[in-house]
Amino acid sequence: MYQRVILKLSGEALKGNGTYGIHPTTVKGIATEIKEIYELGVQIGIVVGAGNLWRGTTGEELGMDRAQADYMGMLGTIMNGLALQDALESISVPTRVMTVLPVSAVAEPYIRRRAMRHFEKNRVLIFSGGTGSPFFSTDTAAALRAAELNADIILMAKNGVEGVYNKDPRKFKDATMYNELTQDQVLMNKLKVMDSTAASICRENKINILVFNMNEIGNIKKAIQGETIGTLVKWED
Repeated sequence: MYQRVILKLSGEALKGNGTYGIHPTTVKGIATEIKEIYELGVQIGIVVGAGNLWRGTTGEELGMDRAQADYMGMLGTIMNGLALQDALESISVPTRVMTVLPVSAVAEPYIRRRAMRHFEKNRVLIFSGGTGSPFFSTDTAAALRAAELNADIILMAKNGVEGVYNKDPRKFKDATMYNELTQDQVLMNKLKVMDSTAASICRENKINILVFNMNEIGNIKKAIQGETIGTLVKWED
């Protein structure tokens, strides 16, 4: 169905059933699912959040400088990226971690042409460090990578959420899930698919987004194969 995808993983999903941190068994399970689509010949770029370790907005609420708190979150994404790389390579999936923050001892600098070359060599790429700038989320990083690397779609894997709803399903029992909607509807109705900056980038660059629950085993493969799951957010007017 797709040749090249950006998989946006929720950092919170890496903590398993814990309150915070990285749960190795959970990460190994995610890696196994990624291997299934890798073996289909799909080129995979992964952007992982850091909600299991730190959130910049949380730091701001506690009185920290927002920029400083955001940089801490970017470092958290590098930690998650290294954990995911270890899990993937333990099951024989060649992987590279690339970061926009210079951490040369553990990850390559993100260079677009080098990333394209890694895809040609059938390596899974993990993009960490967010956008490299504070005040932007990892959703925006995923949108940027999808646009500049010509990805077919962004697979937005959510932690325990089936798709896009008209209101928060964790708070409202009568929340209704959309099967399909446009990015104009997302922006106009302020639906919490991704932040507005990321949604605008996807709309301008004609990139579709599939929002689905990553906690259900097999969903990543179903998404790649075009099965009907989650909510498809289309760029078309």
